[in-house]
Amino acid sequence: MSESLSLTKLIFGRLTWESIPYHEPILVATFLAVAIGGIAVVALLLRYKLLGYLWREWLTSIDHKKLGIMYIILGLVMLLRGFADAIMMRLQQAMAFGDNMGYLPPHHYDQIFTAHGVIMIFFVAMPLVTGFMNYIVPLQIGARDVAFPFLNNFSFWMTTFGAVLVMVSLFIGEFSTAGWLAYPPLSGSGFSPGVGVDYYIWALQIAGVGTLLTGVNFIVTIVKMRAPGMTMMKMPVFTWTALCTNVLIVAAFPVLTAVLAMLSMDRYLDTHFFTNELGGNAMMYVNLIWIWGHPEVYILILPVFGIFSEVVAACSGKRLFGYASMVYATVVITILSYIVWLHHFFTMGSGASVNAFFGITTMIISIPTGAKIFNWLFTMYKGRVRMDVPMLWTVGFMVTFVLGGMTGVILAVPPADFVLHNSLFLIAHFHNVIIGGVLFGLLAGINFWFPKAFGFKLNEFWGKCSFWFWQIGFFFAFMPLYVLGLMGVTRRLSHFNDPSLQIWFQIAAFGAALIAVGIACLLIQFYVSFRDREKLRDLTGDPWNGRTLEWSTSSPPPAYNFAFTPVVHDTDAWHDMKQHGFQRPTSGFNDIHMPKNTGAGFVISALATVFGFAMIWHMWLLAGVSILATVIAIIIHTFNYNRDYYIKADEVARIEEERTKQLEAARG
Repeated sequence: MSESLSLTKLIFGRLTWESIPYHEPILVATFLAVAIGGIAVVALLLRYKLLGYLWREWLTSIDHKKLGIMYIILGLVMLLRGFADAIMMRLQQAMAFGDNMGYLPPHHYDQIFTAHGVIMIFFVAMPLVTGFMNYIVPLQIGARDVAFPFLNNFSFWMTTFGAVLVMVSLFIGEFSTAGWLAYPPLSGSGFSPGVGVDYYIWALQIAGVGTLLTGVNFIVTIVKMRAPGMTMMKMPVFTWTALCTNVLIVAAFPVLTAVLAMLSMDRYLDTHFFTNELGGNAMMYVNLIWIWGHPEVYILILPVFGIFSEVVAACSGKRLFGYASMVYATVVITILSYIVWLHHFFTMGSGASVNAFFGITTMIISIPTGAKIFNWLFTMYKGRVRMDVPMLWTVGFMVTFVLGGMTGVILAVPPADFVLHNSLFLIAHFHNVIIGGVLFGLLAGINFWFPKAFGFKLNEFWGKCSFWFWQIGFFFAFMPLYVLGLMGVTRRLSHFNDPSLQIWFQIAAFGAALIAVGIACLLIQFYVSFRDREKLRDLTGDPWNGRTLEWSTSSPPPAYNFAFTPVVHDTDAWHDMKQHGFQRPTSGFNDIHMPKNTGAGFVISALATVFGFAMIWHMWLLAGVSILATVIAIIIHTFNYNRDYYIKADEVARIEEERTKQLEAARG
């Protein structure tokens, strides 16, 4: 009997029928909805015989353009999940006062706010940012792909399967209740003995590997693969921000990997890195997680600054004002982002001298950030400004981000932060810069570069509806939190006793409902645009009078991007080409070498995720088998040499001739 029990434990570990939360009606309903939706999608794909096509052309693709699109789709799908968590929290706080405890038990609420933070940062903002870098950077620098195409595919699938692991926690076991940064001792095995923190650790470790490898890939791509003549100070601003972002990724993400590895050892091996006994120190975890965490904020915002720079110049019909100052400001922000981390825990007793140093550096970092705002404003000054959808998002960003920056300067003052740190004021500030900065910029980028990827514009009416519901909903949702924070209302709570606070939470819930309408308008915009794509098609490939190098390709670009490597003579390369009568090539084409698609990235990432799932549930036999299978899959892939093919010169000539005719017809 004991032998069979030990064998069962070896195979299934902590996984039992009780691990499925069938007693939670919300989770059961969600599971049924996901299951029915998934079956419906698969049925449609089978009916139209699309599964094989998706596998051959997309899921196994190593084309940077397709991977960029898939990253953005992943980010938008996870946005729906993360926002669903936000709506649930807002509804709970609007209801739960006095004797009314609301509809969410405290334990479930804690899982929701933890999952919301993790999903929005790691699986919404990061995939969207990475997607834009994937699609745009090689086109801007005149490259046919990134430096390591297979690594790009592998990175995408590691990120995706990290997201899958978070979604699995919704239906098998539970997610962490320790907050999105999992501070010890709450995240230790003593206070969190279940699988929630383990889901958190392994999802972030798997996705973190993908992000780190992306950072290495893009640094090499930008440094080594720029078109002839493109010196560093002739790179487009978006490429500059992408370079600085990936430097931060390579510097910061190993710290996250190390700190989560030490937390894992505390939980699995009973070590004492972050305990209060046997030499451990929980404050070491807080320092390490924020040494990663604050650069992470700039990893998200810097590429978005690049998007706004491209949008403002294109929609103002002018060169970007102060190109050099914009580049220097980006580099200064990159450096300073590494010496401000301690402002996240001014309240934890570091001492007056340390707090003063980090308070001053935090205020200084607002200077180059503010300089960018003036650069964009001066670019608009006396320009032919067109308030198209990308420009609306940009102007909306300027208003909300400046407000968020001002509240950030308030929090940079240690005495003020001591009062406001654990209040809803900080929550409002953080969302002010992440939503009003990062997310608004990403939505601007989707509208701005969508024609580049698909050859037709997104519907303007629904785009403007989405913008206004987002913009108005944002102020309704988060301005009340500033008021509540100044009143001393603590963050992370699911229930409040003071009935006078309820009206503020109800206003915030109304704002969240408006944002939900904005997201719905975005989805309608996609649907209507694809339905009416022939009416919205712009064959010039230049719908915003774009002024950077990526617009010199057709829309959408061919698989090989450039028939001939472009030569750059000016910072604004495409404008320079147009001024000198640039003509598309009509002869002299050669065979173009291209790497083949491969499913190895998917397989290796899936096996790594099985290993992570096994480690979460202490299924030691499955863990051993899956890690062995992962190693074997990697070895097999290294011996798979048949990964290349050529696009023949006559096929290249045919494609280029067709593109030339389209452009001439559109311009004529």
